[in-house]
Amino acid sequence: MRARGAKVTDIAVIVIAADDAVMPQTREAISHAQAAGVPMIFAINKIDKPGANSQKIYEQLSQMNLLVEEWGGKFQSQEIAAKSGLNVDKLLEKILLEAELLDLKANPNREAAGTIIEASLDKGRGYVATLLVENGTLRPGDLVVSGQYYGRVKAMFNERNKRTEEAGPAAPAVILGLNGCPTGR
Repeated sequence: MRARGAKVTDIAVIVIAADDAVMPQTREAISHAQAAGVPMIFAINKIDKPGANSQKIYEQLSQMNLLVEEWGGKFQSQEIAAKSGLNVDKLLEKILLEAELLDLKANPNREAAGTIIEASLDKGRGYVATLLVENGTLRPGDLVVSGQYYGRVKAMFNERNKRTEEAGPAAPAVILGLNGCPTGR
């Protein structure tokens, strides 16, 4: 799942707890982002907790040959406290700066194109696919083709499982209406 996610993303935000260490699943996420050639931004979370040591995290990252800008490297980082919202605005600014440098743009006024992240068979709803729209806008009634499977979007839900009428660029959507279960390749 992480590998598939890294392939469809433009920027990876790696969140690491300042009161802990770089965990194995974080190392795995970093390696998937590196393999996909995706730029990374490190968010050092929980800096407001007692015992938080962001310098230890930077040290562990440097041992993985990942130097943040403060240490003379090329990766942006931001210390945040997600619970209180401290410095989250600065993290968002860094994400926007990275997106501007990469010249990331999409046209919402065209047919949708995207990637199916996962799909499954739901007993009451039929085949359910979670997808990420990369370009264009997806609406109910649109035709969807994924490999050998196809169908019209009967219903569409956002990331909070609320019914929605459209999903634009960079928007996740859960759709119903496919005639099979794509493998996600």
